[in-house]
Amino acid sequence: MELEKTLLRKVGEAIGRFKMIRNGDRVAVALSGGKDSLTLLEALLLLEKKAPIEFSVCAFTVEQGKFLRPFEPMGEYLRQKGVPWTYYRDTPSFQLLEDQPDHGCDLCSRYRRRAVYEIARGLGANVIAFGHTADDFCEAFLRNALFTGKMSALPPVTHSRDKEFRLIRPLVFVTEDLTRQYAESLSAPVIPCGCSQRTGTVRRTLRGFFADLEKDYPHLKENMLAAMGNLQPSRLLDPRYLDLEGTSEPERDENVLLPIFTDL
Repeated sequence: MELEKTLLRKVGEAIGRFKMIRNGDRVAVALSGGKDSLTLLEALLLLEKKAPIEFSVCAFTVEQGKFLRPFEPMGEYLRQKGVPWTYYRDTPSFQLLEDQPDHGCDLCSRYRRRAVYEIARGLGANVIAFGHTADDFCEAFLRNALFTGKMSALPPVTHSRDKEFRLIRPLVFVTEDLTRQYAESLSAPVIPCGCSQRTGTVRRTLRGFFADLEKDYPHLKENMLAAMGNLQPSRLLDPRYLDLEGTSEPERDENVLLPIFTDL
């Protein structure tokens, strides 16, 4: 129960802070079969009953030929819970596997994105929820800073190009440690995807970096998330945000926000 309270508090905070879900929304959860998206679905189903606004939740799975085990156990689990769920076998993705078996993640993602929008449209959903966790946000932040020269991560809320769908990531404040514990508590079948076994060198290195540091600094990810929401452009190197002529008021020290945790 305490695990569930923590999960709902963190998901509720994300939904409220970033206005992810609004009255009358129909939210389609992209269920990949892993612990993160399953935790997201369960959290939204619980909030659907408790939230002060009216919204509905459904789920869908895109089959691209990369699941390492049959998906039927997950389907049976969802049917027993009465969760509206759509299983979509994406024929173009299977053809891609035949034509280009060594294709990269970008091409696969493009095929999946097309399928996701098609499915959501058929479900009458205007919101699509993805299971990216705090770990994903922190890794993206470091990866972009270290390897692309950009200060950016994942957006908690964005929109499809034509504004037809709002895309949300309600697990932004939820770590994978929590999703792992929660998924285990459900005794639900977790269906791994082959892509999860092909973690690149950079991602493996960053995960090892976090694992080592968190032994001594357990609130590392919380502080990084706080930093992403506490920008001080005048203390960085982008000339667009610097007062190079000395015409603006100097920043007062008391206005500088401290990290959420100060035990570093």
